[in-house]
Amino acid sequence: MNKELRRISVATLAMFLALFVSISVIQVFAVDELRADGRNVRTLYASYSAERGPILVDGQEIAASVPSDNEFRFLRQYLQPELYSAVTGYFTLNQGSAGIEEAYNDFLSGTANEQFLDQLSALVTGQSPRGAAVELTIDPVVQQAAFDAMAGQSGSVVAIDPSTGEILALVSTPGYDPNRLSAHSTASVIDAYNSLITDPARPLNNRAIAGDLYFPGSVFKVLVAAAAIDSGEFTPESEFPNPPQLQLPLSSNVINNAEGGTCGGTETATLATSLRLSCNIPFAQLALELGQDELADYAEAFGFGQEIEIPMSATPSRYPSNLDDAQLMLTGFGQYDVRVTPLQIAMISAAIANGGDLMQPTLLDRIIAPDLSTVLESEPEVRAEPISASTARTLTRMLVDGVSNGVASNAAIDGIEVAGKTGTAENGPDRPYTLWFTGFAPADDPQVAIAVVVENGGGQGQNAFGNQVAAPIARQVMEAVLNR
Repeated sequence: MNKELRRISVATLAMFLALFVSISVIQVFAVDELRADGRNVRTLYASYSAERGPILVDGQEIAASVPSDNEFRFLRQYLQPELYSAVTGYFTLNQGSAGIEEAYNDFLSGTANEQFLDQLSALVTGQSPRGAAVELTIDPVVQQAAFDAMAGQSGSVVAIDPSTGEILALVSTPGYDPNRLSAHSTASVIDAYNSLITDPARPLNNRAIAGDLYFPGSVFKVLVAAAAIDSGEFTPESEFPNPPQLQLPLSSNVINNAEGGTCGGTETATLATSLRLSCNIPFAQLALELGQDELADYAEAFGFGQEIEIPMSATPSRYPSNLDDAQLMLTGFGQYDVRVTPLQIAMISAAIANGGDLMQPTLLDRIIAPDLSTVLESEPEVRAEPISASTARTLTRMLVDGVSNGVASNAAIDGIEVAGKTGTAENGPDRPYTLWFTGFAPADDPQVAIAVVVENGGGQGQNAFGNQVAAPIARQVMEAVLNR
């Protein structure tokens, strides 16, 4: 009898220990995952019953919670919704969340581990729980200038302070109204979400950091030139054959320069001239001489192939692998299968502007508790050092020449030296070009690095170039920064 009791006791103890371990794992290690699970209806209702913290730009609310007279108690409201939709994202009853609303949901809802004492205090005192405020790095004047400059165009603008990584403007157009998604009616939210998803203009795509990646075209030449100079194998005076056409190796395909003839009208072209005038053929030959491993290494150093959290996750840009010589040459001027986000292109310019140091880009300034204490504050962080300071100085002078005496002339600002590069990326024989500008200003004391992309040829199909459409947009945004 004692033997059977011992067996039952051991089995009971084992089950108790298993239950104890399981509960401990759930309560300690899995709590954040369970809280974020979209199927957790209890968390959903709790998030609406609490006063969700505001999202702030320059101290002003761009997203706030207002009292509601139903069981949810609060309604999420967005001010200047289309202007900031790529930043705030949305917070919905049954379609999840996006943007800052998603990235900082735990702080905004007051459930972050850093806010445990506030949660405990609310429980003891019986006060309604309140979320923290998230203050962003966005400059409202620069954001508005970028949004206005992109009026009527599909594309994106990303402007960064190169010395800190702070994102001053992040615009994706067309935008959308997240208020349509914050209603307390399930049916109306689903209808609004479906209409946005099926909209051929794709307003929910955050073109700055995600969605369909772009061919960079000639703005990728900035990275190729950086790799060439930083390798020590080339200088701005290095010369390359400059025929009007070049047949790719082991291929019947022929590449041309943008204007269809020799670039600059000479039989050879220096690296500096090739960047200033955006010559495709010299850059194709340069890519072949550098080799795909060298180019891939520099692309990775600038951030290609990596997760970038701003804090929203940016889709990694990519430089292709396993290239034959023809494909490698096409990558030299940003074609074949090179794909990028505007954020990535802005980061390349920011690193050059900052003397070769690439700062971690961020939208976060600080997180502020309801009692106005600082819960979390962003600090500048060097993400990588892709090129040397001397390479950055050399490239800066070359990019200044591109604006003052080259094919990026429409980015020029009176009295200010601007460094920049345009791009006109091909998307197929009958598809409109993608138009680009990237650069920074002032060249001798950079306050802003920028990337502008305009889809669909700016409404002109294959009849427009980056200097016509993207460069003037960039100029307006850079002027907004410099005139602050």
